[in-house]
Formats: sequence, C-alpha cells, structure tokens
Amino acid sequence: MDSADGLIEAAEAAGNPYLLAWALGTYGLAFRDADPVGALNALGRGLVIAQDSGNRAVASALAEFLALLETEHGYTLAAFDHLTLAIRNFHDAGDTTTIRVPLASLAALFDRFGRYEAAATIVGFALNPMTAASLPEITTAIAHLREVLGDQTYESLAHKGETMTIAEMATYAYDQIDQARAELEYPS
Repeated sequence: MDSADGLIEAAEAAGNPYLLAWALGTYGLAFRDADPVGALNALGRGLVIAQDSGNRAVASALAEFLALLETEHGYTLAAFDHLTLAIRNFHDAGDTTTIRVPLASLAALFDRFGRYEAAATIVGFALNPMTAASLPEITTAIAHLREVLGDQTYESLAHKGETMTIAEMATYAYDQIDQARAELEYPS
C-alpha cells in the first residue's frame, strides 16, 4: 500500500493509458482489503481506460481482478460480466494459457453458489500450476467440490473438462454463466 502512494498521480502525469490502467489496477489490488470501495472504483476506472485505449490484455487482467473483488462483496452479476469479458478476450486472442485464470475464478465462484458440477468441469480444464499459484481460492474450491460431490464424481467431471478444447470450454463457460445469471435474475 505504501508503494501505491502517488502511483496513480505519476501515471496520470505521464499521459500513458497503459501505465495509468496498471497503476489503477495496482492500487485496487493493494487496497482490496483496506478500502474495498476505493479498490472497486480504481479497478473499474482502470478497466475503462484499458478498454478505451484498445488494450485488451490489460482490460482482461483488470476485469478478472475486478470480478474477484466483486465476488467477495456480493456483486455476483457484475462479476459474471467481468469474467465473461476476460474469458472472451483471452479466447479471441487465442491465449490458451491465461484464459485458465478467469476460468478458475469462475469455477471458484460457481462452487460458492452451489453450481458444483459446472465448477468441477471447469476446474478440470483450468487447473494448472499458474492458476493454483495465482488463485489460492481454487485449492479451497477443489477440496469443497471433492467433499460435496465425492471423489469419483469430482474426478469424472474434472476429466470431462480436461478433455475439452478451448472453444468447447469457452462455450461451456458462457452457457453456465447464462444459466447462473438467469437463476439470480429470475429466482423461482
């Protein structure tokens, strides 16, 4: 947090949208616990700047960071929007590695909301050393999924996800987000 002091102002003075978007993202990450509202605002502003300047890589990263924070504070529909953006950008770019991070975030979110089969399927595709290191929540989600589904069902679903192509997984993720969104917007 000390390192973030003055970072946004320096980036604004530089007039470089790439630097400003990352400075806002850095601030958002640094202050996510101490000032969640300020962090959400900074990440949201950074996302807009990245999108307006055409930097889809930075926009994708900031959307994923924003979704994690939104999930923590109960903004589930907004989190779905931001995860969809990140997944779509990485998929459109052909980034078969980094797309796994927002997918792992989506799996953890689905686990929290009782969409266990979708979570386990997505984990099967998304889990790798990078996602495990960058998203500690995924380890907790996997343990919970094994508990509620049983090891055999979890392994079967995870294997199904593991064998999907990137296009199949992206389509599956979009479909599952649409279903979850409909359940939240129009509860029975």
